[in-house]
Amino acid sequence: QLQFVESGGGLVEPGGSLRLSCAAPGFTLSYYAIGWFRQAPGKEHEGVSCIGDGKEGSTYYADSVKGRFTISRDTAKNTIELQMDSLTPEDTGVYYCAAAICSSWYSFGSWGQGTQVNVSA
Repeated sequence: QLQFVESGGGLVEPGGSLRLSCAAPGFTLSYYAIGWFRQAPGKEHEGVSCIGDGKEGSTYYADSVKGRFTISRDTAKNTIELQMDSLTPEDTGVYYCAAAICSSWYSFGSWGQGTQVNVSA
């Protein structure tokens, strides 16, 4: 069963940047479509960005992050990266990655530990 490990979160000021990383030890992530999701305090999980599997490779972004976030595969490291720029307090939350159906923002399996992102002055 795929189990994901997220890293790279932290505290950043508005306008700053963070780069998140998603790994699944023992699995080749290029075989899967992988999504980044986040959960803000008191809210449901929401899809943030998604990338199709290695052959398809399309990228998807929530309207709220378009132009600011970039998802990519690092095949050498076997990770999915999420570069987050121009962060705002509304981006605060716990970020998770998961196998996904990108077109519907559907995620498979249970959530991992996630990585906390705090955007605050």
